[in-house]
Amino acid sequence: MSHITPSRQQYLDVKAQYPDAIVLFRLGDFYETFDDDAQTAARELDLVLTSRPQGKNQRTPMAGVPYHAAESYIARLVAKGYKVALCEQMSETPINGLMPREVVRVFTAGTVIEPGMLDAARHNYLAAAIVDGDRVGLAYADITTGVFATTQFHGRRTLTEELARLHPAELLVPDSEHTLQEQARTVSHLPDWRFEEGNARQILLRHFGVASLDAFGCEQKSLATRAAGAILYYLQETQMGAVGQIQRLATYSVEGYMALDTATRANLELTESLGGERKGSLLGVLDKTVTAMGARLLRERVSRPLLDIAQLNNRFDQVQFFYDNALLRADLRATLKGLPDLERLTNRILSGKANPRDVENVKIALQAIPVIREQLAVSSEQFTSQQSPISNLQSLISTLDPCTEVADLINRAIPDDAPTNFNKMGVIRPGFSAELDGVMNSSANAREWVAGLEPRERERTGIASLKVGFNKVFGYYIEVTHANTPAVPADYIRKQTLTNAERYITPELKEYETLILNAEERILEIERRVFTEVCQQVAAYAPRLLQTAQAIAELDVAAGLAEAAANQGYSRPSLTNDNTLHVVNGRHPVVEQSLRLERFVPNDVHMTEKERIQIITGPNMSGKSTYLRQTALIVLMAQIGSFVPADEADVGLADRIFTRIGAHDELHAGRSTFMVEMVETAEILNHASHRSLLILDEIGRGTSTYDGLAIAWAIVEYLHNHPRLKPRTLFATHYHELVGLADLLPLVANYNVAVAEEGDKVLFLHHIVPGGADRSYGIHVAQLAGLPKDVVNRANELLHELEQHAPTTAVTPSRLSSGQQMALFPEASPLLEELAELDVNSMSPLEAINKLYEWKRRYVGG
Repeated sequence: MSHITPSRQQYLDVKAQYPDAIVLFRLGDFYETFDDDAQTAARELDLVLTSRPQGKNQRTPMAGVPYHAAESYIARLVAKGYKVALCEQMSETPINGLMPREVVRVFTAGTVIEPGMLDAARHNYLAAAIVDGDRVGLAYADITTGVFATTQFHGRRTLTEELARLHPAELLVPDSEHTLQEQARTVSHLPDWRFEEGNARQILLRHFGVASLDAFGCEQKSLATRAAGAILYYLQETQMGAVGQIQRLATYSVEGYMALDTATRANLELTESLGGERKGSLLGVLDKTVTAMGARLLRERVSRPLLDIAQLNNRFDQVQFFYDNALLRADLRATLKGLPDLERLTNRILSGKANPRDVENVKIALQAIPVIREQLAVSSEQFTSQQSPISNLQSLISTLDPCTEVADLINRAIPDDAPTNFNKMGVIRPGFSAELDGVMNSSANAREWVAGLEPRERERTGIASLKVGFNKVFGYYIEVTHANTPAVPADYIRKQTLTNAERYITPELKEYETLILNAEERILEIERRVFTEVCQQVAAYAPRLLQTAQAIAELDVAAGLAEAAANQGYSRPSLTNDNTLHVVNGRHPVVEQSLRLERFVPNDVHMTEKERIQIITGPNMSGKSTYLRQTALIVLMAQIGSFVPADEADVGLADRIFTRIGAHDELHAGRSTFMVEMVETAEILNHASHRSLLILDEIGRGTSTYDGLAIAWAIVEYLHNHPRLKPRTLFATHYHELVGLADLLPLVANYNVAVAEEGDKVLFLHHIVPGGADRSYGIHVAQLAGLPKDVVNRANELLHELEQHAPTTAVTPSRLSSGQQMALFPEASPLLEELAELDVNSMSPLEAINKLYEWKRRYVGG
């Protein structure tokens, strides 16, 4: 260690403080990485791995990136799940021969604030979870928007559901917690004591400057406090204490929202398709927002359906208003389009990370507010003439605060063409700061003197080719060609010799040079200071700015949903507390948008207290799964406050939507396709309630026919008979035997997908009609898929033969013995038929023995 250089030791000291981060160490114009960090960076960023001497007989691996391009490299590392500690050079002057350096930021997936590292249309959540037995504390924050919320509840399942909703970029857990590794893209561990209630509580009290957490609603919620405190500690550590944008903490209850598990979110493709793309999802169809603030709010609503009819009706009223006023809607959307992200801009100012362009964009956003208010200034007569109450919209309009003081301040302080960084002059508008103007005037006079020096010296010396120039090494100079050397005045001082010329300076030129250069440095220093003061003044208005940003987001969402409804033929649903569902001509919002050459076939849904479970039978490719999914999506859309793709919809609120759709395995967890299906089904049966909506597609298909049929049958009975259940259920199946359940269970009804047959041709009508299907048409689907003709013909032959000897395909009450409801498979047997016709009384003993021998040979063999 005695041979380690001072800079190497400096690096090792920094690395010891941040052992779990890749340290980017500023050396001149590069950020360098060393040792294992260098090998990681070289591998992940495709950098050249080099080495440098760091002491006697010691070379250290290193890989570097240019300082001006560091953000893009950091973004790539963070996206891959790494933490990055940025160690900056804090001065241009060495201290004891060593440049002072400090870590100024730690970049992690949940704490980045740079626009280039963020998706403007979604929140970037940092979450923290603490589990104590069956109790759970969960908190989350978005440092770019100032959102900070916490909650406490029972059950790991609810934790999984909340994390699926939040989709956090990073999840914080205690070191002792090892069961949540797959709940976020990046999981970071903190020492257990960071989640202790005393530490967490003190961090929250100190940050908010309060004596109690009562105002935030979590004073008596120990685990909620612990999770929130862990998040705030982590933010303070990674942002070096600069977390001024965290100005509020909300405590919420998970009971006010529809519960959606991970499988249901994926199966319904709420925010992304099964292929992982936004296109092809419900959000992709509904999102007509034109601002980043509105896009984030809509995503949050799609992920978090409400259970409060009053709140939902308020949302419907807003959508209805813009739906009914198409011209106003178009004007408003045109004004909102491209509006700067006031929410994230305000929080960048609060965090001290804003640049001049950010502040200028705040002004641009605020200047649009009077225009928006004027567009929405509908007369009171128009409000009262409409059926739907618009008072909540008027209240929303009143929160659109133009913050004229802020707009005026920024307009006076920041020029329209301000540079994006502080290395160039021009950040502050002339006339705003007297101190700055004084230095600027002195500098301008000096520059004016230098600008006039060349013509003056040409006239004085008679040298027509004389030039005045500047470079960073020698400063200002006077250049004279060798041919004119004899005419050079005596007061010129030779500074540099070139091939064809000599460069000179004069004492007066050096004085003005010093004045100019010192003025530039002074101007940059003053501009930074004045800009910081302006940001502090703007930050004082943050609550009003964020309130305006929220109002803009709500207006954007309401107008966007109205645009989607008008363009796509949606209607306003009616919400009730009745446990029913009535949909007239319902459609799948995503599938209908993907159709180009054919019309989507709409279908009705009617589920009453007397018809709770619908058995849906019909061929493959006929539209059963689409019908199931569209029903769930219509209910969900109604409960986020959106109009729905139907002519009419009366929706009884659903507390949960469960789906069991599709087949996949989890080989990494040792689960087969059937095991995954059974686990998901068990979750549904254990957590559904009477008010839930269940979408079950082909339960039991992952095992043998009789096993699968028996399981499917038992599940329907359980849903029907359990006193806690009787939920609204759509149960699609190929087990035609299940249609007999409608004769046994009063709340079960049969429906099937209509099919038209003409000769050997089959046409799927995609229309759901009452009754059960008697065929699956699987061979027809196989033919459509392109199976060889010989295979199709042989399959038809085998099907005909199997049908001749198959057991009966339906279960009827007449075939069930008293109390034997589960006798699922009564069969017609040739042996039984022959036995029934046998006249035992007329047979001799020898004839009976021969008959038994014949049966044994025929049916058993041997």
